[in-house]
Amino acid sequence: MTPRLRKVALTAHVLSSVGWFGGVAAFLALAVAGLASPDAQVVRAAYLAMGLIGWFVLVPLALASLFTGVVSSLGTTWGLFRYYWVLIKLLITVLATVVLLVHMGPISGVADAAAGTTLSGANLRGLRIQVAVQAGAALLVLLVATALSIYKPRGMTRYGQRKQRRVLQLATDADQAMQKHHNPKGRIQ
Repeated sequence: MTPRLRKVALTAHVLSSVGWFGGVAAFLALAVAGLASPDAQVVRAAYLAMGLIGWFVLVPLALASLFTGVVSSLGTTWGLFRYYWVLIKLLITVLATVVLLVHMGPISGVADAAAGTTLSGANLRGLRIQVAVQAGAALLVLLVATALSIYKPRGMTRYGQRKQRRVLQLATDADQAMQKHHNPKGRIQ
């Protein structure tokens, strides 16, 4: 990738990832409000908003974060499989996206129930607790992925080590070939 294209890809990745994190934080705030509020109107509004945020904010941003992360890693020296932190971040993002898609069913169920009736403190309480706990867990998972991006712990995968050895060997071979074509005074023969 050209430096300009690499910056565009990285900017798109950072924006989608930060947006995903912020969307989950808003989702968690709504889940807590929907769980804790004694006001049936607040509960209903919270779960209706959560359904919309889930499908129209979280899912698109999760998919965008995954896609732009893969594109960014393939266009840099970090690569997709060379370093453990990139590989772990990829796995976290894939798993978080899959879990989000799976849990959109229960979230939609609560949102549909809120749209059809007035939810009270007792309606679907177990499912509502589950949604709040999962939103909190999602926030922690995204925080770990963010920390990996910032701290970039050392450690190359075996694949990365093989690639690095191959690049170093090619550079050594090229240096030796150049030395064969030069005489002691540095002139090309």
